Amino acid sequence: MTELGPVAWPPVPIRTERLVLREPEARDRAAFIELLASPQVHTYLGGPRPRDELEREMSRIPARWPGSFVVDLDGAMIGQILLRRATEHRRPAAVGKADLGYLFLPRAWGFGYAAEACAAALAWFDGVLPGEPVVLTTQTANVGSMRLAAKLGFTEEERFQAWDAEQWLGMRSPVTPSA
Repeated sequence: MTELGPVAWPPVPIRTERLVLREPEARDRAAFIELLASPQVHTYLGGPRPRDELEREMSRIPARWPGSFVVDLDGAMIGQILLRRATEHRRPAAVGKADLGYLFLPRAWGFGYAAEACAAALAWFDGVLPGEPVVLTTQTANVGSMRLAAKLGFTEEERFQAWDAEQWLGMRSPVTPSA
């Protein structure tokens, strides 16, 4: 995965009704470690990373790169949205397209934050790179992620086997600017 291309970064924080999407800051380090070490978060992602390893390896300010947003609720990180270029992908239909990923802490599940944050990130993406499609891959067993993909307008391109599970590749058609 590489950068999104000619996108000014970081953008002005994106505000929704309840959330702010912003760049990672030093104050987010503990939440990133919690997110990456959580067995619940990584049920469909190959398992969590060891907390002690994350504590040793993560820099004071978590990695910043174009397309990586912290999802902030009332001044605290509850998740991360990633929009990255899929330069390599298991499925040819996804190569070269922007790829949407998201991780949320379990305490933030069930409140609609993921849908709100992803919709805001996609709206931002449509503004900076109009006319580009976005892909999303998830395990078919991840019912919540499948529902979110449908809510965000992703439609099935194909299903495939990878990582010992059935995967779903969805695509969101490009939003073209109106004249």
